[in-house]
Amino acid sequence: MQLVFATHNKNKAKEIQSIVPNGIQIVTLDDLNCTEDIPETENTLEGNARLKSQFVVDKFKLNCFADDTGLEIEALNGEPGVYSARYAGESCNADRNMQLVLENLSEMENRNAQFRTVISLFWEGETHLFEGVVKGRIVEERRGKDGFGYDPIFEPENCGKTFAEMDLVEKNTLSHRSRALKKMVEFLQNQKN
Repeated sequence: MQLVFATHNKNKAKEIQSIVPNGIQIVTLDDLNCTEDIPETENTLEGNARLKSQFVVDKFKLNCFADDTGLEIEALNGEPGVYSARYAGESCNADRNMQLVLENLSEMENRNAQFRTVISLFWEGETHLFEGVVKGRIVEERRGKDGFGYDPIFEPENCGKTFAEMDLVEKNTLSHRSRALKKMVEFLQNQKN
């Protein structure tokens, strides 16, 4: 089965392909020769995920899914949240986003945070939402070389290392994205029965 993932992010696509069963082939927007960036104009993760999956449905008429992920930091009232990808501004990058988080937390003792992913699956005419959460904390300085986004500064609970210090297999055993994805895969497998 082929399933469109509404993303241009090769890192996310690789991570997701490594989680889903062999019978599901992930197809990205680049694979469909779609170069458009889908605007994320909603103020919730659920809204943005829905917006992106609806874009693919409207344009290609294919079953698809999209995700939106936010890093939610307790001491920053849930920031950066839905604005995680552009926390330091529209033209920022992951390094600048991480730097801003570390600066904003520099005087704070409470470093509790969570990563939350919402997947919007459009399947046979209906939309289904799946959520995955992993709790942890923001470390004082970047650690690790793997992963992407905020992975070098986020340490999941009871792990002692950041997502960026884990290989893909280890990260996928407990990441927010893998938790949401496993719920989606379980749903898809039940559709075949």
